[in-house]
Amino acid sequence: MTSAPAASPAHAPRSLASHVSHAPGRRPAPPAPRPGAASPPSAPVGPAAAGGAAGAVRVPLGPADVAAAAARIAGHVRRTPLLPGLPAPERRRVGWRLLLKAEHLQYGGSFKLRGAANAVLALGARRIVTGSSGNHGIALARLAASLGAELTVVLAGGAHPAKIALIRALGGRTVGVPGGVAERDARAQALAEETGAVLVPSSDHELVVAGQGTVGLEILAEAPDVETVYVPTGGGGLLAGVCLAAYGHPVRVVGVEPAGTPRYARSLAAGHPVRLPPGDTVADGLRGQQPGAVPYPIIRDRVDDLMTVSDAEVLAAAALLRRRGFEAEPSGAVALAGAIRAGRGTGRSVAVVSGGNTTAALTAAAAAAAASPSHRATRTTHTARSLFEEIS
Repeated sequence: MTSAPAASPAHAPRSLASHVSHAPGRRPAPPAPRPGAASPPSAPVGPAAAGGAAGAVRVPLGPADVAAAAARIAGHVRRTPLLPGLPAPERRRVGWRLLLKAEHLQYGGSFKLRGAANAVLALGARRIVTGSSGNHGIALARLAASLGAELTVVLAGGAHPAKIALIRALGGRTVGVPGGVAERDARAQALAEETGAVLVPSSDHELVVAGQGTVGLEILAEAPDVETVYVPTGGGGLLAGVCLAAYGHPVRVVGVEPAGTPRYARSLAAGHPVRLPPGDTVADGLRGQQPGAVPYPIIRDRVDDLMTVSDAEVLAAAALLRRRGFEAEPSGAVALAGAIRAGRGTGRSVAVVSGGNTTAALTAAAAAAAASPSHRATRTTHTARSLFEEIS
């Protein structure tokens, strides 16, 4: 990643609406790996996540944590491909070398399985509680079914009904709460403390962030000459993880937020985390009011740029993906919307298509799971090969 000064309350980062170009370079070297860096971080977030150990001291995350996550989850996640697929008019606009990281082909239909698997496997969790807008709950439900673990998913109002149905079909218990993300997460924390279950947040957890960072590792391994990676940004776990994976690489990492919920844009512009009033966006998986405690400092210090996109731009990007054979939900199209907004690049860029849990896909997956327990750990979708053949 390119060099940038660390932000602080006295030094607010650049405006996220700007698209400031930075000369390729290298970030300062990351913190030296702590002893035993191949093992999981020693202090997951929150007393429930840490098995009830309140007051645990956090240890800074580094690239070694992402590498450890990649090794840990290798048997549980799919290595998703980088695929071309833009028709000629869009290619001319964003540059011929834009690739799409096809996380909508991931088991469970989104990148969320990576962080969920890293946390559950590292903690040895067999009773799990989480708060989710849908995709994280689906990922955990799939994983819990394969491990024989118990799962409770807390969902706030506005959660997609088809996502709730799939969580239940996969064997997860769901609890609905009034309000938004803050109320949802507070209820999940309380349930974990009441029951002794392990709390696995959707993004605000060291192990989850490290797991999501494996998306970045795969991009850099397959396209080492990539110059810019566009990352959809909600809770911030994926963006923070990709920033960690990009340590020491001359690549720009750009976060893309929905304009209706720009929590990181506003916070970085202010120089400190801020809580927004409730907002709305068609990208339901990216809704929220404030940055996560774990992702925020990583993003503050390491992201190269942040931008916001309108719902109209998101829907246009989702329609473009559908025309090319990609089954992407609006949240999954946000990074592509950002890449299109940024315009033609001079080098290779990657946009992360983070999820493909459309209503049709969710309904089909729920029916398959309900019909046969053997289907609970799989998701019927295009294979990477068939999709590549469709768009080549």
